[in-house]
Amino acid sequence: MTDRMLTQSHITIFANMLHAEERASATIEKYLRDVRAFTAWLEGRELETASGWREHLLEQGYAPVTVNSMLSAVNRFLKFLGREDCKIKFLRIQRKAFREESRELTKAEYQRLLDTARETGQERLELLMETICATGIRVSEVRYITVEAANRTGTDIHLKGKIRTILIPNKLRRKLLKYAKKNKIASGEIFLTGSGKRMSRGQIWREMKAICKKAGVEESKVFPHNLRHLFATTFYKACKDIVKLADVLGHSSINTTRIYLVTTGAEHARQLEKLGLVT
Repeated sequence: MTDRMLTQSHITIFANMLHAEERASATIEKYLRDVRAFTAWLEGRELETASGWREHLLEQGYAPVTVNSMLSAVNRFLKFLGREDCKIKFLRIQRKAFREESRELTKAEYQRLLDTARETGQERLELLMETICATGIRVSEVRYITVEAANRTGTDIHLKGKIRTILIPNKLRRKLLKYAKKNKIASGEIFLTGSGKRMSRGQIWREMKAICKKAGVEESKVFPHNLRHLFATTFYKACKDIVKLADVLGHSSINTTRIYLVTTGAEHARQLEKLGLVT
């Protein structure tokens, strides 16, 4: 197969397949973006030279983790085309022993974000951050937080061909129902825009970033997925059960869950000091 055989119709059919697999919309957008970048690079080259794209990405200055993420999307596309013989090998990256402190959101910082949202009259944002952090849901799963779910104490989430149940703490349930009643939301999704539409990932991201300075929290720490990280570390400290945590987060592999539990270098240093091995 040559690059001439890679047409827009292939990409369109690939996109339809991803939708059929119930991939998250953000995942589909990323896959298609990476596939288009690959096909643009491939122009004038044989598909058998696909491995050269990895070196191209490195030359362009992409971080190794980003390169592997892009290769994952393209390899999925090559499998779809029936050309697994052209799949590109991933870069071998040693798993990080520590998490960067510049990205570690503490409970104190989380509380300052909530306080700032409340003080600036952003009730929806405050409740949204509490909901993500108290349940461990992904930002793409916010749509499952409905009036019906709050009344039932929880709900089933359908994502990536899997179903998992999330529970909503009673205190959070009461706040969600109070907010819904105040905003005349009788049923369906609770977190809506002023025009009644679903909040986008970008809008949630921007609203969180906008309060960083006043809250005194570094922007690098403030994004929806970091609330899920904070939930994971707090949950694990409470129960010390990584299998249960993996179930709650919806992970198929415990290795994925372990990434959420990587501590910062400073925290690791404190743990070493507690060992009492230096006399």
